[in-house]
Amino acid sequence: MTALIPTLIVFVTFVGMEAVAWLAHKYLMHGAMWYFHEDHHTNGPGFFEKNDAFFLIFAIPSAYCFISGSIHGDFRFWIGTGIALYGLAYFLVHDVFIHQRFSWFKRTQNAYFMAIRKAHKVHHKHLGKEHGECFGMLYVPPRYFREAQKALRNQQQRA
Repeated sequence: MTALIPTLIVFVTFVGMEAVAWLAHKYLMHGAMWYFHEDHHTNGPGFFEKNDAFFLIFAIPSAYCFISGSIHGDFRFWIGTGIALYGLAYFLVHDVFIHQRFSWFKRTQNAYFMAIRKAHKVHHKHLGKEHGECFGMLYVPPRYFREAQKALRNQQQRA
């Protein structure tokens, strides 16, 4: 297998995980599994949330693909890699950058990252499971990106 095929499998899986995460967030987390996700929309005490259980929901298929792909030496290993990389991106973007569960990456002058924060803030303005919007993590509706670019231009003009 050339290096291109595994790279393509990882990339397609990573991009596909954004769609899976969007669907799971909208229809499961804000639906039948709201019990686990609700505390994520409130400011409860403590470092951990019931919402953190979703880590396992996404880690299990990744681990399965790693193990079975390693045993059989096939494409499943690369699918597991794509899922795991998306999980790492989720941790860094959602838990670290957006929600500041760790004090890293507090400030940014990047329009894309500013747009991600704004879209997530808009998502969290709804404390209940209904009327949600912006369910993705890495895909940002273009209007938030345009707003962030405008804010950066205004900042630069004032400086």
